Amino acid sequence: MKLNPNNFCIIMAGGFGSRFWPICSFSQPKQFIDLMGTGVSMIQETFHRFEAICPRENIIIVTLADHEDMVREQIPDLLDYQVLCEPFRRNTAPCVAYAAAIINSINPNANIVVTPSDHAIFGEEAFANNILDAIRMADRYDRIVTIGVSPTTPDVKYGYIQFRQTNESLEGACSGVKIHKVITFMEKPPLEMAVQFIRSGEFLWNAGIFVWRLPVLMEAFHHYLPSIADSFFNLSIDTDSERLKKVYELADTISVDNGIIEKAENVYVMEAQFGWSDVETWNSLHLATEKDSAGNAVTSGHVVTYESHNCVVHLPADKYAIIHGLDDYIVAQGPDVLLICPRDQEEQLIKYGSDIELARRLQRESEGFEEENEQKQ
Repeated sequence: MKLNPNNFCIIMAGGFGSRFWPICSFSQPKQFIDLMGTGVSMIQETFHRFEAICPRENIIIVTLADHEDMVREQIPDLLDYQVLCEPFRRNTAPCVAYAAAIINSINPNANIVVTPSDHAIFGEEAFANNILDAIRMADRYDRIVTIGVSPTTPDVKYGYIQFRQTNESLEGACSGVKIHKVITFMEKPPLEMAVQFIRSGEFLWNAGIFVWRLPVLMEAFHHYLPSIADSFFNLSIDTDSERLKKVYELADTISVDNGIIEKAENVYVMEAQFGWSDVETWNSLHLATEKDSAGNAVTSGHVVTYESHNCVVHLPADKYAIIHGLDDYIVAQGPDVLLICPRDQEEQLIKYGSDIELARRLQRESEGFEEENEQKQ
């Protein structure tokens, strides 16, 4: 199939997955890990998925400067402009504006898909069909099209999109595609509200994927985020690092969702015909991956379980383990930390990480004190 040279993709790869401590860290972010046990990292899967939608040279990855080498190691033979390095985290609006400026210098008539780098997709062909339909909708009607997923549970960790039922159809769209006018967005509602959302039938999960023509994108930035537009749309692939740093230092820290998508009038949602998970927590990883007959999800390592149920396990690929008598546990080994934690306590991971860092600091201070005493003697 010949790919449309006007189709571009921006892959946002600036996070690091703090909820997957201890296997994820700033030096080893989530998107560069084979979290799902597929044999490739999440950013590799995302990139390869979009090779069925955009010419390879039209896929642009935005990441932190510290992670450029990992991007180029995992996805070889990328052109210079295909890896854009942010000097600081400023959320997703500056990230998208930076990439849009580069795309504008290549193809001012581009259709752009903006996507996270670390979500799981189930049903590659259906995904490609939906995204191509969204591109056609955005291109034909100058709309911003987002992708919504039919909710299966009242999950309070997801964002929700409320829509108005419409009877619109798109010529050439795949069978059964549904496109609706967006009424509003709701980020991570309380449980009682999420239950009402599900019952109403008027809400979808927000998959965080946006599709728009480049002129529509740039106009939206100029209208809703003019300071970002004025500074970022003057950037080019030849912009030196010092100027880029100054632009980022002055940039507002704001998401493209909050800054534009939730305010714009021309936003439509397409109901996904593929499976999706943002794989943001250990529990969501357990739900999204294959499990054995006892409900255990082992995504990495060689693990034998006895009388253990509904655990999620991620060990280094060359490690062996026996797990006996654990129910509903997380077992995860990072570079130097082993975590064994009840699944219903995963909200404590930030505290656990802080406690480990404190223990490390005290250990270093103790070793330094002992070395100082030895030198005095």
